[in-house]
Amino acid sequence: MRIRTALLVAALALSASPLPAHAETASPPSPAPLRAALEGLHEAGMPGVFAEVRDGDRTWRDAAGVADLETGRPVTPGMRHRVGSITKTFVAAAVLQQAERGRLRLDDPIGTHLPDLVPGERGRRITVRMLLDHTSNIAEYIPYAFPSITGAGEPVSSRSLDENRYRTFRTTDLIALGLAAPPGGEPGATPGTYSNTNYLLLGELLERVTGLPVEEYVTRHVIRPAGLRHTSFPAGTRVAGPHSRLYEGLWGALEPPRDYSEYGMSWVMAGGGMTSTMADLNRFYARLLAGQVVSPASLAEMRRTVPVIALDGSTIQYGLGLHRLDVPGCGTFWGNEGSVWGGGTYTMTRDDGARQASFAINLMRWSAGPHPLDEALATLKTTALGCPPDPRP
Repeated sequence: MRIRTALLVAALALSASPLPAHAETASPPSPAPLRAALEGLHEAGMPGVFAEVRDGDRTWRDAAGVADLETGRPVTPGMRHRVGSITKTFVAAAVLQQAERGRLRLDDPIGTHLPDLVPGERGRRITVRMLLDHTSNIAEYIPYAFPSITGAGEPVSSRSLDENRYRTFRTTDLIALGLAAPPGGEPGATPGTYSNTNYLLLGELLERVTGLPVEEYVTRHVIRPAGLRHTSFPAGTRVAGPHSRLYEGLWGALEPPRDYSEYGMSWVMAGGGMTSTMADLNRFYARLLAGQVVSPASLAEMRRTVPVIALDGSTIQYGLGLHRLDVPGCGTFWGNEGSVWGGGTYTMTRDDGARQASFAINLMRWSAGPHPLDEALATLKTTALGCPPDPRP
């Protein structure tokens, strides 16, 4: 699930030089601007925020605020976190691996592989590539699985969030919701329409061609080979290991925000179900974008972007599981961002690989209108990226 705010994230695009070693040891004190940005976000109303920033051979890990509003337990940089749509990069890499093995082609009609799920003309026109870059224009299923969050015909409420907390969704039922809804456009037309339905279909595709559940395949062939020790798909409703509570504001409908840290993730598993740490995310994108997870040719395909309308209505440049961000006066970044109920995660790196940052927050959808958190989060983003502040008012 993509984050409502317009902030983007990116992932690491390294040069051909060897990857630096990043030991899991105590980091040096954060630079004053980064520390101030973290504290500023907390002071603006974010319960907790934690980050890992790498600049050349230097690594900083820092945090501000609390993981639990009731007890005052502090957040720490090494906490595990639900990373939402950052999962899509992992799934996309797995699909590219299967393309390299000749088990599928990016321009295969999806109906060739999933005729029961996407039958008829739609199955013939929509390709694997269109699912990966969101140009299938298949609708998003989440408003139909969680109807109370849309405000259609009634005030926005948490009713469907609460009803679905412990529900086990069938992926095929969620896909059917997206396919039954009006499409965002013709297959292949741009701008595309961002949709989690695409990645649930890709999860089903992986299961058909590998014979393994998508979570198992991604774990065996993407997560473990990348050396990630704290990244996984959840087996139950809780995050394994040290983690923060996750507070959902539902655009002001929940006041005070409610804790949704315990939640079943079957509603978005292949599209956003993973948990990870900021260190693991930085390590993964370093290896991916250095050509160590997929081949250089596959990586080039992942970086072919098209305009896509995000869930917040903004237009983004999206490739095959990767998002491109161009920051005037600062450079080009690659990566992804993600949100779940109550939590957001950002992972970003400058195109030359010299700057890398990942950070997580434990409050989402705090307001329906402008809020001090918006500006504070923008400041943290530019500071973590090593960019100058935006001079616009």
